[in-house]
Amino acid sequence: MAEESVTQLLERVRQGDGNAVNALMPLVYTELRRLAHSYLGGSSQDRTLQATALVNEAYIKLVESGARSIQNRTHFFALAARVMRQILIDYARSKAAQKRGGGAEKLPLREDAVSLADDAEQVLAIHEALERLARQDEMKARLVEMRFFGGMTAEEAAEATGLTPAQVYRELRLAQAWLHKELSA
Repeated sequence: MAEESVTQLLERVRQGDGNAVNALMPLVYTELRRLAHSYLGGSSQDRTLQATALVNEAYIKLVESGARSIQNRTHFFALAARVMRQILIDYARSKAAQKRGGGAEKLPLREDAVSLADDAEQVLAIHEALERLARQDEMKARLVEMRFFGGMTAEEAAEATGLTPAQVYRELRLAQAWLHKELSA
């Protein structure tokens, strides 16, 4: 049997084929892991969050919550970027709660870990700024999420949103300027 594309497997998932979910993971794992590494940044000696755990949790959430509504490869990775960002926000919130003495539950994560202990406040500040941007301009916030958190190219973001690549670049420049102003204040 010839290897199926991500989009073909997603079509099978939409049709209710449970085997397609299992066949999908090997095709998207490397790219999801690359996204996870870009989210987590460089390595650290004090590692507490791992790329593998982030990928696995994101994949499970994607499959459980909406795999049947995912249209194609680009849509899948746009949603993966959003899910990974939310997982990291939740993790940063738990780290911030631990700093304040909260009894946040520890995540059982093992391989290729990176610490967000020092960056939790920065992650939350960026998240809050993106939330404010989304209230003013949802498209700009989605583009930032896809491009910078999801590692999507301008062309992929354009395909996912229906904009042209030139429009994506323009919107991203405006969003970056707005975020820089917000985070510098």
